[in-house]
Amino acid sequence: MDANAIEPFFTRSDGSYLFARWGRPIVPVVFGVEDPTIKTLKGAIEAVVALAGHKMAETDPELGANLMMFFFREWDELTETPNLDRLIPNLAETVARLKASDASQYRSFRFDDGGAIQAAFVFVRMDEEMGKLPADTISLTQAVQTILLWSDTAFAETSPLGATPDGTSVLKPEIATLIQAAYDPVMPAHSTDPAHALRLAARVGLAT
Repeated sequence: MDANAIEPFFTRSDGSYLFARWGRPIVPVVFGVEDPTIKTLKGAIEAVVALAGHKMAETDPELGANLMMFFFREWDELTETPNLDRLIPNLAETVARLKASDASQYRSFRFDDGGAIQAAFVFVRMDEEMGKLPADTISLTQAVQTILLWSDTAFAETSPLGATPDGTSVLKPEIATLIQAAYDPVMPAHSTDPAHALRLAARVGLAT
């Protein structure tokens, strides 16, 4: 991918360029699913973190867990969850907006003083369509979409995943290479300059 192909992945719907990657080891915790699915989710996160060359940890010194994933049936369940409004600003307004748009997922990020990702909160409503997807597909999709701060329109038209002939979900090679480039040690953890896409393209070119 060249810079023209990469830039839209981090150009938001308001036209601004915003890139961020994790600045600390990732510590996931999952709510609302059974143990086998938790293992699938954490396995997908571990795989994507390893791909990026990043790290995981047992605990975050500030938050305990810094990647929190919630699975539920209806958005109203969030407003009934104790203390969740302390993690998600304007929770009631956000839930009302998500209900109005019939959204099936939502991600909220928190950043450190340098602009790197400090924490992420993932919410997945298991509606009828989402319920038809295999657990490994949902898990890998969420892992990919939280490893970087992608544009809010990055995967609106196309999934970051493909499938093998036997139907197994896999990360598309171009997205995998882009994640690896984004975590190259020479790259910044945060950028608002569209020229950053040129630097990513150069790293992608070296990897291909």
